[in-house]
Amino acid sequence: MGKAEIHSIHVHPVKAFRGQAPREALVEPWGLAGDRRWALIDDGGKVVTQRQQPRLATAAAELRPGGVRLSAPGMEPLTVSVPDPGTSDTAEADVFGTRVRAVLADAAAHAWCRSFLDSPVRLVHMDDPAVRRPVDPAYALPGETVSFADGYPLLVTSLASLDALNALIADGDHAEEGPLPMNRFRPSLVVDGFEAWAEDGWSRVSAGDVRFRVAKPCGRCVVTTTDQESARRGREPLVSLGRHRRVGSRVVFGQYLVPLTTGAVRVGDAVTVLE
Repeated sequence: MGKAEIHSIHVHPVKAFRGQAPREALVEPWGLAGDRRWALIDDGGKVVTQRQQPRLATAAAELRPGGVRLSAPGMEPLTVSVPDPGTSDTAEADVFGTRVRAVLADAAAHAWCRSFLDSPVRLVHMDDPAVRRPVDPAYALPGETVSFADGYPLLVTSLASLDALNALIADGDHAEEGPLPMNRFRPSLVVDGFEAWAEDGWSRVSAGDVRFRVAKPCGRCVVTTTDQESARRGREPLVSLGRHRRVGSRVVFGQYLVPLTTGAVRVGDAVTVLE
């Protein structure tokens, strides 16, 4: 294999929306700067993702100074300012059973999101990820927190593992669905230069000058079957992962990371397995 390095970086400002791929990003204790600080909630407060609304795959979010720019097919783009937690209303957001206090965006943002999805949703912002939401205590160290990401600050995936998965799909019952692109898995960091599935054995890694601990494998859900361009759903990769990549009751692809230090990571930075 060649040099082990960061192949790409992915920041998703709004949970479940399409993100952006900067050449560098700042690693904060709770994830990449700007990543998943916004989310949609339904009228009961539950966070809305592509699990319930696959059409969110076609909406995009881009960080802008002091806010985020939303765009989607058939919609005029809208720039939303970060709400002031001192003057804006708040709401309780239910993130897979964990209740988090979040700050409501303005009425125009709610109207835009409702119009796009034709559903009674609201847009919320996590003002202080240092205190709002702890990492799953079963896999956390004291004081670790996370944004609106599924459960952990970062997700790392490997190009070699995707190639291996696509080979399994090509040999399976739904070969016509492959090969799948990496955006099905919505990673934070994509690495190159490792053997397929090498990440299964990692405990601690560094990327550039930033060190991470590996919390656990990432259990995959129906979002991975959603074409991120068209929002159509298929069967893969869950069928092939179910046959070849099970850990207990979950099918897995990628590993969750928790930062041990902070700093910048850049495309091309060396990735080193520390243990």
